[in-house]
Amino acid sequence: MPIPKPHYSVSWIYLMLAVILEAAGTIYMKFSEGFTKVVPSILMLIFYGISFVFLNLAIKKLDVGVAYSIFSGLGIALVTIGGIFFFKDPITIFRVTAISLIMIGVIILNFTDLSH
Repeated sequence: MPIPKPHYSVSWIYLMLAVILEAAGTIYMKFSEGFTKVVPSILMLIFYGISFVFLNLAIKKLDVGVAYSIFSGLGIALVTIGGIFFFKDPITIFRVTAISLIMIGVIILNFTDLSH
């Protein structure tokens, strides 16, 4: 039986999974303390690897520029939020503004992609 091709909306799910896993990989990069801690280092590599598998699946149906922009933008926002929660990075007006601008950009890209 042939493997069914992913539906367009499934590609968005793949993209969101890729973003979440990439952000988790980056957070575990910090936990690995320069690859000196084995378990966080291994988890980082696993999360990054699976993230790129899902990104690859997502760009089968989505425009690569839109998908990668969303992947990068949301990844930056999630890692910044993760840094605040896990590593006590300071919350500043500049960070809040930057994350807000990223989110606005992602929303605009989504509307642009839906208009096709």
